[in-house]
Amino acid sequence: MEMINNYIEHTILKSDATVFDVKKLIDEAVKYSFFGICINPCYVKFARDNLKDSEVKVVSVVNFPLASNTIETTLFQTENVLKMGADEIDTVLNISELKNKNYKKVVFDIKKTKEICAEHNLKVILETDLLTKEEIVIASKCAVEAGADFVKTSTGFVKNGVGAKVEDVKLMYKAVSCEGLGVKASGGIKNYRQAIDLINAGASRLGTSSGVDIMLGEVKND
Repeated sequence: MEMINNYIEHTILKSDATVFDVKKLIDEAVKYSFFGICINPCYVKFARDNLKDSEVKVVSVVNFPLASNTIETTLFQTENVLKMGADEIDTVLNISELKNKNYKKVVFDIKKTKEICAEHNLKVILETDLLTKEEIVIASKCAVEAGADFVKTSTGFVKNGVGAKVEDVKLMYKAVSCEGLGVKASGGIKNYRQAIDLINAGASRLGTSSGVDIMLGEVKND
């Protein structure tokens, strides 16, 4: 297994995050050599400027967190965020259309977003707390069909949601790994043991606001 820091996208997506909070996140990501940071679009340019001499990637979100945009809005937002300097994009799958069994629309939206992303990785957030096990598999296969690069468990914004669960990550990994897609586990990952369990279940990325705690847990477990 790689060092756990290489899995971590150090995350702050809360609506009241200040520039000082984001700068702290950036400094921690550089200190611990995390794969990347995951931030809201309004801070992408700030992050890009502060990471210009670093290998830490800038990841941002679109159609987030409610998956309530029209596709036209999502595409504009994606293009704008990439222009500001994002390296990767996390978008929320059209959950309503998935529930409506309108899978063609689900695939269409992801495919169009990926066309804008081009060589940049696109991760599709399934929001697993709102889905049945069958729907998790269907959503994962929609992401495969549309040409996405990753599937992701959660936004972390579902009320009373659990977030990343080992059994869900296993389902997603089984559905997409043979097609070369990765799995990002995100939501409620607080400690080293959780992180390892999710990696062992198939996660190749971890979205978490507790990256430092996980790293300190790794030291304790060495």
